[in-house]
Amino acid sequence: MELGLAGRRAVVTGGSKGIGKAIAAELLAEGAAVTICSRHPEELEATAAELMKLAADAATGTVLAMPCDVTDPGQVTASADAAAAAMGGLDILVNNAGGAVFKKVADMTPEDWHGNIDLNLNGAFYCTREALPRFRHSGGGFVVNISSLAAINPFSGGAAYNASKFGLNGFTEALMLDHRHDNIRVCSIMPGSVDTEFTGDPGKARQGDTSWMIAPEDVAEAVALVLKMSPRTMISRLEMRPSRPAKK
Repeated sequence: MELGLAGRRAVVTGGSKGIGKAIAAELLAEGAAVTICSRHPEELEATAAELMKLAADAATGTVLAMPCDVTDPGQVTASADAAAAAMGGLDILVNNAGGAVFKKVADMTPEDWHGNIDLNLNGAFYCTREALPRFRHSGGGFVVNISSLAAINPFSGGAAYNASKFGLNGFTEALMLDHRHDNIRVCSIMPGSVDTEFTGDPGKARQGDTSWMIAPEDVAEAVALVLKMSPRTMISRLEMRPSRPAKK
């Protein structure tokens, strides 16, 4: 029995662009109320306006924008309070906010290391910690953590990113074991190369043909699939790869 998402209340972190934006659009199209969070207010405002128009044109869900730096526990608490109040509760958390600086260990600064761990791993913990009591109040909920194939495939220059995503997978699996009997389901979605602005270098855009990459909308479709599974079943880990990666 597949469940619909109409009327469900979701928070998507890192929702102003890329995978997060695509996930928010997919959930809205399914009729959910969605709060998108980002630490980039201008991007967030522009994305919210775009999503609001889509929702209005399709007469589907509703969207809210909430500035938030997920590495700051105080901001996460305040944003969770505001989002739950505005939507009347919370049913779904998508921990999507993430980033990386790709450097070899000898070239990495403590700031590089902590930036990766704080955003990709600690942020997911802070947001999940705020979601759990709200899920209990609603009778259950779902956490979807956007991980990466880098969580199982280390690569040179990726030590901090690998560590953060390995850690996120471990956190996700332990979270599932902690709270599966609280009617809280948990899934880790692990895409390979996705066609977004994410390159590990904020000043460097992607070069060349990217048509072989996974589209953000493909990841969003996977999120919706996971969320609509019958309550008796939980997809706890989902790996995604480009069908035909670029030949080297």
